[in-house]
Amino acid sequence: MRIQTFLLSCALALVTLKAQAFDRPFPDTVKRGVMTPANYPAIIIDEKTRTLSAGARIWNQDNMIEMPSALRGTDFAVNYTESDTGDIDRIWILTADEAKKTLPLLPVKPTPVQPLPAPVSTTK
Repeated sequence: MRIQTFLLSCALALVTLKAQAFDRPFPDTVKRGVMTPANYPAIIIDEKTRTLSAGARIWNQDNMIEMPSALRGTDFAVNYTESDTGDIDRIWILTADEAKKTLPLLPVKPTPVQPLPAPVSTTK
């Protein structure tokens, strides 16, 4: 019985180590900045005071949810996304290795050109 418990514990430890060794996927719209916590719902990113959206989520270096009031320290390297209203809705506090990587450049999509309407004659 002890051997089975020991083997099960070892197997779970190996699975846990593999699960922690993955690269976190960030959305295509992610931006990079330096964050300093402030009084909720404010947050300072790149020395500009921004507002957290309702239901904003912050993930720490271990990819666990962090409450804004529990953040201690200054100058966290972060990736973040903005909502349609310009509020910050998701923040990932980066590890040292993640902070060293550059963000991939998004391809610029050309905006379609709308043809001008035909001139209307007002003379009779």
